[in-house]
Amino acid sequence: MKPPLLLIEDTPSLQMVYESVLRGAGHAVVSAPTAAEGLERFRELRPAVVLLDLMLPDRPGQAVLQDILAAAPETRVIVITANGSINRAVEAMRAGAYEFLLKPFNEQRFLHAVETALAERSANGGTSPPAPRQGDGAAAEFVGSSPQMQAVYGRIASVARSMATVFITGESGTGKEICAQAVHAASSRATGPFVPLNCAAIPRDLLESEVFGHLKGAFTGALADKPGAAAVADGGTLFLDEICEMDSALQTKLLRFLQTSTIQPIGAAHPRKVNVRIVCATNRDPLDEVHRGRFREDLYYRLHVVPIHLPPLRERGEDVIEIGQAALARLSAEEGRRFTGLAPEVAALFRRLPWPGNVRQLLNVLRHAVVLHDAPEVTLDMLPAALQQDGEHQPDRTALQAQDDHPALAVDDLVGRTLAEIEQIVIEQTIAREGGSLPRAARVLDVSPSTLYRKREAWGRRDGSVEDQEF
Repeated sequence: MKPPLLLIEDTPSLQMVYESVLRGAGHAVVSAPTAAEGLERFRELRPAVVLLDLMLPDRPGQAVLQDILAAAPETRVIVITANGSINRAVEAMRAGAYEFLLKPFNEQRFLHAVETALAERSANGGTSPPAPRQGDGAAAEFVGSSPQMQAVYGRIASVARSMATVFITGESGTGKEICAQAVHAASSRATGPFVPLNCAAIPRDLLESEVFGHLKGAFTGALADKPGAAAVADGGTLFLDEICEMDSALQTKLLRFLQTSTIQPIGAAHPRKVNVRIVCATNRDPLDEVHRGRFREDLYYRLHVVPIHLPPLRERGEDVIEIGQAALARLSAEEGRRFTGLAPEVAALFRRLPWPGNVRQLLNVLRHAVVLHDAPEVTLDMLPAALQQDGEHQPDRTALQAQDDHPALAVDDLVGRTLAEIEQIVIEQTIAREGGSLPRAARVLDVSPSTLYRKREAWGRRDGSVEDQEF
C-alpha cells in the first residue's frame, strides 16, 4: 500500500473527483473540507504529500501551508487554485510549496505531480535535500563563497526538488546556464536530458520548429522528421535562454504547452504528451517587458514562479579572485602552462575593475594571458593593454560604458583597418554600450540577435576566445 495522501478541499464534487482519480491509481486518501480539520488530520497522519486547495472557507490556504511546513518541512505540499488566482499559487511556491496545479487540469497532470512528489520524497529518505555547499552538489560548477552566491546555492537546493518553473535573471555573463544546469543536477530529473535552447540565437521563423519539431514535408526544406527541444527534453529539463526574445506568436504556443504538457510538431495531426521541467532565463527585467507589451503577462506568471537572480561579478567581493584562481588552474592545464596564481598587483586590479562583462569577461582576460604567456604567476604586463590602467577608469573596448559625448574610437582610428576588423570593433563596442546584451545591441544595429551570436562564435573560433562560455 502506498503511503496515505491528505486532500484538503472544500468543494464536495471536486473532493469526490480527486479521491476517485487517486484511489484508481492505487493511493490511499484521507480528505478534509476545512483548514482546521485538515491540520488535525495532518497531525494525526503525518502524510508524505498534501494536496491543498488555497481557497478554504475558514482560513487561507497559504496559512495552512505555513503551518504544515513549520511542523514538517519535509512534507511535499501540492497547492491547487483556480486560474484567476495564479498570484496566490506563485506566492505559495515561494513560501515552500512543492508544486501547484491550476484548475482545470487533466488527470495525467494531476497524477504526475503526485507521483513525482512521492518518488522524490522516497528518494530523499523522507527528508528535504541538504543545501549544497559551494563547489559541491548542485553548485559544483559555480565558484565563489560570497553571501550573495550562498543565497543562490540555497535557492537552488530548495527549488530543485520541485517541478515548478525556475526563472533566472542576471546580467550577460553571470552564468545563467550554469545555474540552470545546477537546478537540473540537484533534481530528481538529473539522470534525464538537459536541453538548452537560446531563443535569441535562432531566427524567428525557425524557432517553433526548434522548440516543438516538425515532420518531413511540413514546409519547404523539411527533408526529414525533426524532434524539437521539448521532445528531446522529455523526462528531463528544457532550458529556454533569452526567453524575452521569443516571438509573441510562439509565446502563445509555449503557454499552451505549459498548461497541457503536450506538443504538436509542425505538420503533425495530433499532439502528444511530454514530461518536461522548464527553466528559463533572461538578462532583461521580465516584468518591464510585460509592461512594455513585449512579453505576455499570463506567460510571465506561468514562468516566473521561483525566481533566482545572479548577482553581477562587481558585487561579489572576493569571488573575483576565487573564480580567477580556479579558471587559471583549468586554463593552464588545458594549454600546458605553469601558472599557479595571480600576482598581488593583478589581484588588486581585479578587485577594482567593474567587470561589465562579468565572469565571461574575466575568463577572456585570463585566456588571453595563458595563451600568450607561460610563467608561475599572471602579472600586469600579461593582461590586455586596456586593463593595465587604474581600475577606476576603464577604456577597454570590450568593457566601455555608453559615453555619447566621448566616442571610444574616432573615425581616423578606423582608417587603414579591414572592413571585417571595423565590423568587429563596432559590434563589440555596441554590445559593451548596451551592458553586454546582444539582443539590445542587435536592435541598435538593426540586425537579428542570431546574426551577432553567429559572428561572435566565428570570432571565437578564429582567435581561441572563450567569450561565450560561462563559469
